[in-house]
This record gives sequence, C-alpha cells and structure tokens, in this order.
Amino acid sequence: MIRPIKAIVKRNLIKLSRDKMRVFFTLFMTGMLLFIFSFVTKSMVSGLAQPMNYLISGIIIMTVFQTSLNNSMNILEDIANGFMKEILVAPITRWQIAIGHVISAAIVSVLQGLIIVIIGLFIGLRLDFLHGIMMIILMCLVGLTFSSLGLYFATIAKESTNFQLLISIVTFPLTFLSGAYIPTMAIPKILLPIVYINPLTYTTSAFRFIVLHMENLSSPELIKSGVSFNLNGFIITPVMSAFLIVVLGISFFALCVNRFNKADFSRIKIFKHGHR
Repeated sequence: MIRPIKAIVKRNLIKLSRDKMRVFFTLFMTGMLLFIFSFVTKSMVSGLAQPMNYLISGIIIMTVFQTSLNNSMNILEDIANGFMKEILVAPITRWQIAIGHVISAAIVSVLQGLIIVIIGLFIGLRLDFLHGIMMIILMCLVGLTFSSLGLYFATIAKESTNFQLLISIVTFPLTFLSGAYIPTMAIPKILLPIVYINPLTYTTSAFRFIVLHMENLSSPELIKSGVSFNLNGFIITPVMSAFLIVVLGISFFALCVNRFNKADFSRIKIFKHGHR
C-alpha cells in the first residue's frame, strides 16, 4: 500500500529537482518581496520590534502556500504527456495516486520555504531547536493542506488554463489580505471582514507566533502585533489558528481524495503553444 505512494513521491521529487529555474525564481521573488514590503512595513506600522523578521516570517509561509498550490499543476502535465493514462491502468488505486501527489507537492513547498528560512537566518531571524521543529511541523501541515486544495482545483479544471486562472484568483487576494506582506493592523477596516474569514490570516498568525517567539507576550500585545484577533470580544489566539489549520487540512485532504477518485481525466484539456 505504501510502495506505490513512495514511487509517485520519488518520481515527482526527481522531476522537480531538475527544474533549476524554480529555485532561482524563489530566491529572486524573495529578494523582491523583502525589498518592496520592508518599506511598507516600516512606514505603515510602528511599534514592531523586529519588522524585517515579522515580514520574512510572512514570506516564508506564503512561499509554502503558493508552492504547494502551484505544484498541483504536475497532475495536468502528467495527463498531457500520457503518464496518467499509464498509471491509471497499473495495479494502484486512485487514492494512492492522490496521496502521492499531495505529499510530493507538500515536500517541495516545505523545502522551498526552508530556503527562505536560511536567507532569514542571515538577516537576523533567530530559531532555537524547539521553535525550529515546531516551525517545520507547521510548514508541513500548511503544505499538505494547500497541496490538497491545489489537487482538488486541478481535478475540477477542464483546461490547464482554467486551473492557472483559478489559482491566480485564489492566491492574489488571499495572500495580500492575510497579513503576510502587509500587517493586518495596516489594512483598511472595510477589508477586515475578508481578512477574518481568510484561512491564510490564521496560517500566518500561527507561524509568526512560533518563528518570532511570541509565547511570552500578553493577549493585548499579541492583538497589537496582528497575531491574535479580537472579534467583538472573542479572542482568536495563535493556538486556535493552528487548530483551524488542522481542521482545514483534514477537510481539504478528504475533499481532494474523494474528487480525485471520481475525476474524468479524459475531459481535461491541456493548453499548448497557443492551441487548445
């Protein structure tokens, strides 16, 4: 039961390891985001003790989020080159294929996130062993959660261009209204309802709580830092945020496996060289 899953994971990791541009693009985008949003963070929000660390922690977890979603495109590439047709007739169940793709996408997203962590260590980010382990566990959880969501999107898209459009529609507003790049304290009040229903808000909150060692801060200080949230007197703590991620992860995983079992891959069209 485990061997087919391991084979799919290994195959996808080998395939992605050959894509050197992916690593370069990750490093380039990290540098650009740090440069642009460092000015925004410093100018729009006062009172942050470590503005650069505050920002890079958001960039790390957003890298995991975006990479896990985008890596789901691999399933469409497998359909295009005929690999999916071959694997579907092999003695392997669909749920094993789905789990293999989810795990491989999550691993890649965590590895790319760890690249940003290493960059952060050179600009002042501090991690001890315990916080490092907790950080990696949360990154794995986020990677599994959103790679499951990405695979679900891939199976409902009838064309690869629709999938790319869907991913863009999802990632752009969720990313910029999560507090990852622009602190929630600086977001206009009219947009706060969207911030509070955005799952990435709580993902970023829990991650910052761990990475920035905020466990000794009081509840008002956590709220002021945009790590806890006061919803009409009800305080959403980082621990609650982490629990929410677990619930979303289980839900998205069950949803994507169920959808993958029912998907008709013959209906999916791959956009190539300007033609459908």
